[in-house]
Amino acid sequence: MKVDLQWDDLRIFLAVADAGSLSAAARRLKVSQPTLSRRIAEMEYALGDALFVRKSQGISLTKTGTRLLPAVQGMAQWATEANRSLDAKNSPVSGRVRITAAPAFAFDFLAPFAERLKRKHPQITLEVLASTERLNLSLGEADIALRKQPSDDPDLITVDEVILPIGAYASRDYARRLPATYDFRDLDWIAWAGQHEMASPNPELAGKIPDFRPAFTSDDYSVQVAACHAGLGAMILLKTPHRLTRPGGLVELKLKLPTTLRAPLTIICHKRMADLPKVRLVVDLLRQEFADLRKSEVSERLRMVTPKMPGKVRDSNEASPNSRGAKLGQERIERVHRWPT
Repeated sequence: MKVDLQWDDLRIFLAVADAGSLSAAARRLKVSQPTLSRRIAEMEYALGDALFVRKSQGISLTKTGTRLLPAVQGMAQWATEANRSLDAKNSPVSGRVRITAAPAFAFDFLAPFAERLKRKHPQITLEVLASTERLNLSLGEADIALRKQPSDDPDLITVDEVILPIGAYASRDYARRLPATYDFRDLDWIAWAGQHEMASPNPELAGKIPDFRPAFTSDDYSVQVAACHAGLGAMILLKTPHRLTRPGGLVELKLKLPTTLRAPLTIICHKRMADLPKVRLVVDLLRQEFADLRKSEVSERLRMVTPKMPGKVRDSNEASPNSRGAKLGQERIERVHRWPT
């Protein structure tokens, strides 16, 4: 049976779902609670299924309500954008954009990125949801996700991907106390604890150090970084631009890290959010950031592997290191789904 749901009814459904109770939703919509209850009952009758489970302390969504919610949230987003465009045609895009990412990426990538976003688009508010749990983009729990792997969900778009460089870092005072030559076993390591104790880099460090026992552990990434700054030991961190340029901060230690220790990062967005102006604006700036990281990665690789050979003339038919690096970067980009232009 085909049901013709009206936006006014869906707006009531969304208000009740957001508020968590009929009384709170009634206050928000400025209608009486009996009227709101009647409208919800009419929707449920038309659908032939309940949308909410009534409890003594509020309500919760049924399976049908849970399936309906993300589509209604998307409609509300588009309605808001449409109203903005009609109210002020020349006004800049504005609003809140939510990005979910693992704590390390939120701390070392998104926080510095937020400063760049604020300079370019001060009307956009970035909300970073740092969590080791994977939030559901289909259910509208976030607008954009930064994850280690692309998604195979047909409703999600893999926008871009990059491999972030990583290194071992410590405070300057701690680094000064190290011997002239040192290895993994000579360092006091800061690592994950609790339910995250098998998260990277713990397994990789255990593979390099027999009977690996960290000097300090925490289930909170920011606490680990604070311990590293305090001189408690060494830590595996992303080599993001803000860390490389910030004076007086942590210093990189001279260690060759295991090849298995990698930091891939992927931008993922739901199809229905892809053309939402505020989301598109943030995604485009993230792609610029990824492009800058790829350039710096190729430059660093060339600096490390290209010998200084003054006076040598390269054959015109010989592929230059720069062209090889550019080709590798282009091949990586072509594996990613095309972001709509």
